[in-house]
Amino acid sequence: MNPAPNLVLVGPMGAGKSSIGRRLAERFGLAFVDADAYIEQRTGASISAIFDHVGEAGFRERESVALGELLASNGQLVATGGGAVLDAGNRQLMRERGFVVYLSAGIDSQLKRLSRDRTRPLLQRGDREQVLRDLAAFREPLYREVADLVMDTDGLTAAEAASRLALRLAEGWTISGVAA
Repeated sequence: MNPAPNLVLVGPMGAGKSSIGRRLAERFGLAFVDADAYIEQRTGASISAIFDHVGEAGFRERESVALGELLASNGQLVATGGGAVLDAGNRQLMRERGFVVYLSAGIDSQLKRLSRDRTRPLLQRGDREQVLRDLAAFREPLYREVADLVMDTDGLTAAEAASRLALRLAEGWTISGVAA
C-alpha cells in the first residue's frame, strides 16, 4: 500500500479528471475539488479571463498557489488542470501530499470529448489536433514522472473508468493523515 493524505488526478484536458474524479471522491468519501474551478472561485475570474489578462505565466502562478492551498488539507480528491505538472514545485508537492493518478487519453478521445468546448484557452490557438499533439509530446513525460498509477481512459465512460480505477486504487492506495 502507498499511503497518502489526498488523491490527485493529472492528465491532459479531456482525459476525464473532473468527471471521473467526482465519482471517485464519492466512492472513497473524499471532498472533490476541481483545481481550475477553485482558481476561478478564488480570483472571481474565468480561466480564459486570467489567460487574457496575465497570460499563461500569470495563470500558472495562480495555479501553484491554489495547489499549495488545496494540498495543505487532507481527505480530498484534487482534479488538476492539464498543465499543473509543468512546474517542478507542483510535481514535488503532488508527490508529497497525494497519491497521483495519471489519467491518459489519446488524441482522438480528447478531440471527441472536447469537440464542443470553447472555454479552454490553449485550444483557441489554431488546429486543435496539432495543439493537443504538441501538448502531449511535452507533458506526457511529466505526467508519468509524477504518477503513482497510470490509467488509460480511452473507450471508457466516466462511470466505467471510475469503477475500474476504484478497484486499482483499493489495491495500491490507502488514505493517511485523516482521522477515522
